[in-house]
Amino acid sequence: MPSVEQAAFWAQDGTAVLEALDSAPRGLAGTEAARRLDRDGPATLVARTRHRGVRLLLSQFSGPVVLLLLVAAVIALVLGDTVDGAVILTIVLASGLLGYWQERGADRTMAALLARVHVTSTVLRDGAETVVRPDEIVLGDVVVLRAGDLVPADCRVLGSRNLLVDQAALTGESFPVEKTAGPPAAADAPVPERTTALYLGSHVVSGAGEAVVVAVGRATEFGQVAADLQSRDVTTAFERGLTDFGLLLVRAMAVLVSAIFVIDLLLGRPLVDSLLFSLALAVGLTPQMMPAIVAISLSAGARRMAAEKVVVKRLDAIEDLGGMTVLCTDKTGTLTSGDVRLRAALAPDGVADDEVLRLARLNAGLQRGFANPLDRAVLDGVQEVPPGRALGEVPYDFSRRRLSVLVGADADGPPLLVTKGAFAETVAVCDRVELDGRVSALDDAALRSVWDAQDSLAAEGLRVLALATRQLPTGVQVSAADERGMTLRGLLAFEDPPRADAVASVARLREVGVGVRLVTGDSAAAARVVAAAVGLSPAGMLTGRDLAALDDRALAARLSAAEVVAEVDPLEKERVVRQLRRRGEVVGFLGDGINDAPALHAADVGLSVDTAVDVAKQAADVVLLDKSLGVVADGVVLGRSTFANTLKYVRVTVSANFGNMLSMAAAAAFLPFLPMLPRQILVLNFLSDIPGTTIAGDSVDPEQVARAPAWDTRSIRRFMVTFGLISTAFDLLTFLVLRQVFRADAPLFRSGWFVESTLTELAVMLVLRTGRPFYRSRPGVGLRLTSGVVAVVVVALPFTPLAAPLGLVPLPAALLATLAVLLALYVLMNELAKRALAPRPRQAPPPARSLLRRRRRPPRAPSSTAARG
Repeated sequence: MPSVEQAAFWAQDGTAVLEALDSAPRGLAGTEAARRLDRDGPATLVARTRHRGVRLLLSQFSGPVVLLLLVAAVIALVLGDTVDGAVILTIVLASGLLGYWQERGADRTMAALLARVHVTSTVLRDGAETVVRPDEIVLGDVVVLRAGDLVPADCRVLGSRNLLVDQAALTGESFPVEKTAGPPAAADAPVPERTTALYLGSHVVSGAGEAVVVAVGRATEFGQVAADLQSRDVTTAFERGLTDFGLLLVRAMAVLVSAIFVIDLLLGRPLVDSLLFSLALAVGLTPQMMPAIVAISLSAGARRMAAEKVVVKRLDAIEDLGGMTVLCTDKTGTLTSGDVRLRAALAPDGVADDEVLRLARLNAGLQRGFANPLDRAVLDGVQEVPPGRALGEVPYDFSRRRLSVLVGADADGPPLLVTKGAFAETVAVCDRVELDGRVSALDDAALRSVWDAQDSLAAEGLRVLALATRQLPTGVQVSAADERGMTLRGLLAFEDPPRADAVASVARLREVGVGVRLVTGDSAAAARVVAAAVGLSPAGMLTGRDLAALDDRALAARLSAAEVVAEVDPLEKERVVRQLRRRGEVVGFLGDGINDAPALHAADVGLSVDTAVDVAKQAADVVLLDKSLGVVADGVVLGRSTFANTLKYVRVTVSANFGNMLSMAAAAAFLPFLPMLPRQILVLNFLSDIPGTTIAGDSVDPEQVARAPAWDTRSIRRFMVTFGLISTAFDLLTFLVLRQVFRADAPLFRSGWFVESTLTELAVMLVLRTGRPFYRSRPGVGLRLTSGVVAVVVVALPFTPLAAPLGLVPLPAALLATLAVLLALYVLMNELAKRALAPRPRQAPPPARSLLRRRRRPPRAPSSTAARG
């Protein structure tokens, strides 16, 4: 087969491209497509990794901390210290297996979640339209494209009907470009001028067409830069904060460990012991588990959100969702039922008219470029479309806001252009009106009468479209330019009642600090009715005309009070989102139509639904499996819970590690022996990390999710210094008790501090996980269980056969009792410090207690994809 993908296919005739690919206008045979898929493999942008599990396992043993441990183990074994070497290797193996198990679970979770977000393509197989996954498309497939579709591969256009494509992802162009079947472009034409070419990464804004696939996956133009896009990380404030604090701890650790090593040598301690101690100390004080535990926490959060019908496509979207302060949404399917119905087909004077209904059904039944709920409502209950042949079509787009079909009613009569669309835009191309079979000029009086009829319907909350006709000469190739000099034939009124749960959903979002904005292309009158019905204030409402008259600064100021924005186009929706963000809001946008893609991209977190058009699902960060604002509220609360649990681990880790650094430095300087053996440091580090792996499932206090969270560097620094110093103070007190009261020698000292250090790390986790007194906040089952097991193990360890290899000795009962008293004092001191650092307490909203309980919801009818103007 000739290599078309390497040739300038846009410069070749469509027939020649089909021949080169051994294809035809009716597409491939199903058996041939299957053979090509088997030969070439799935059309993916990134090569599928074989043996993923093995690579993941090996990656657990390739980090710098693990390599440091392996070096220490080798040194110990070479110098004959088999016990330390064996313990270090055991710790490396156990940590690696634990990390592998957790990360494999996280990977599988994300793969399962993303599989629930379905994107499909339509191809011709055996001459019939067939829906396939994009990765099942092969060279030579003929794809059928309509408004809202993603272009699944690089293609040569074979046929088009007002086909407008947004290829900004590839070229950066701000406006859609028209694609046609010919004439071919020049071979050296740049991408924006290749009018016969379609590219992966673009999407259809309006119109329809067919195209033959010439390149798939990594062979496409977009695929050539996919590797760079895959490797480019967009970090959030939370991730940057984690990185900064991790680097701060590592730098401090490097300085202190180096100083301790020098001090040990100056005090005449053995070189090997000092080196192994310093290496073990470096490992113990490095927050090496922090990235893994954060990833595990986010993955667990994503899994819980999926159970509540909220699928996140990227883990850091959980942070954005939890931090959301404003949600912008259209009304269809979220505030309303989404079950759009045709209330009436009326003549221009507002009287029911069967001819208007017949024309509307012709338009809706014969059009092929734009599937939408309004046409489904027009055709509801109709067994077959009224007689007529579609001779041409001008598909809907969001600038004209009209859809026209050229109908051949019979063999002899001239074709009739039937146009249906937004009321104002359709009336604007009319200069005549038909009433009772008589056609007259659409003068000012008639225009006022028509507008009065529209206003009356809109005041009932109905969406009103206008319908117009025009006879055209036989044989004409219809285009948007023919939408002029038309005759207004009537009005179509659609109803979409508010959802039963809309008022409660809006109120619930407000309870958790998320304001709701209705941003719609519908008329101001209809938007006002819906807003009032669901608990939003129409006062201060803005329209598209208002937006045009306001500069950005003035618009940002007006948006603070405006809960309703109506009569806006896609770019105006995007502008609303950007100006809300300019005010400092964290903005979510919920949309499911082609016209919502710009705003979805502009928002901090884009939300769509699994029934949305492909371009909306691609642009979204979060996909809802149930189009309800109640589900969004669930997602917000779960996002905040995930953030809160992650922050718990961060606070405890930085505080404990900082305190341990200072304690180790003091111990090394003033003790005549190593305060802890390298193997003991590593075992302590391993045991204390086990409860941290369960923090993702910890329970969360209602006040922790009542407000949008934020990464507060100063607060975490205060935590680190305050609780780190408390930890050091109690370590020094423990040193004093061990040496002065119990006259502990090196083995007893190390055993006592080993037990005390582990128990205090467990205790501080339970204290700092909540802003309440620790006994008034019940930890999650996993955290309780692992903390209890580790506490029992660490106390029992000096009395087991493992004690000797670890260098531990049994602790006297009096010492155990003393350590228990010190632990109680440590908890008390941390509680007092926590209370002193806490801001003045705020009363959490009473309804917040219900946020963490699973609610029973009444069954709802499936929501429809609403592609709105």
